[in-house]
Amino acid sequence: MSKAETIRSGTLGKKQLRLVRMNGRFYGLVDGVRCAEGEDADNVWLQLHENAGKTDPKYFGFDGARKRFLQFFPSGFHSTGYASQERDYKLAAKSKLDASVPLEKAASGTGYGEAVLAVFRATNMLSPFEKTRLQDVLRGGHADAFVQAAARFTMSSSKSDLLAIEQALKPHENVKWTVVTYLPYLWRPDVHMFLKPEVTKDFATRVGHPFAAQYEPRLSLGVYESLLDLTSKTERELIELAPRDRIDLQSFIWVVGDYQEGRETVYL
Repeated sequence: MSKAETIRSGTLGKKQLRLVRMNGRFYGLVDGVRCAEGEDADNVWLQLHENAGKTDPKYFGFDGARKRFLQFFPSGFHSTGYASQERDYKLAAKSKLDASVPLEKAASGTGYGEAVLAVFRATNMLSPFEKTRLQDVLRGGHADAFVQAAARFTMSSSKSDLLAIEQALKPHENVKWTVVTYLPYLWRPDVHMFLKPEVTKDFATRVGHPFAAQYEPRLSLGVYESLLDLTSKTERELIELAPRDRIDLQSFIWVVGDYQEGRETVYL
């Protein structure tokens, strides 16, 4: 029997994770206890994070997430109560964006700053502080660069376009995931996802997804890809609730992560 060789290590909260290779197989260890194994290193590493997440006190899995969502919206995504509380205002913001700042034109066009600012102001998805700094961005010399980069990122999801967004926002100290993901999410809710960090990390912890450990405030394509993986897995787990797009999926994450137990209002 060969000696175990550690090939990757990391942490999940306070838990120590290790991926070791021994006798041609890979094993995942949480605080020294084996909880995953297989022949593919990347799959075992992912399985290790998922299994480690299940030991968190906040974990209740997707079954618990569905139960929590339906506690507030018993009729699910296709109900009047859900539409009025979570969906309609986002669709209205999307319609405003599509009409005033068409995606293809925005990628190379100029002069869209004021129209984009109106779209950001159309919802409460960003904080007042973030919106105030966006006013400086979209009424200043970096407006065209920001809008063009956001549109290109919507179509490409490339690292270079994400960097261009960062460069446009950095002089205004507004490099925030909420700001970065808002426009792509509204332009293409079939592809992109809005990231509200604390709520999304809470949700990821509750369903056992590694996004909670992989998130960092610094813009990184790896963080965004982890968010999209969490989104795709959520979509698969909610197939019986028939979410229409990632507007529904983001609302689900928000409700599970933010709505409080004991809240009296139930939306039918």
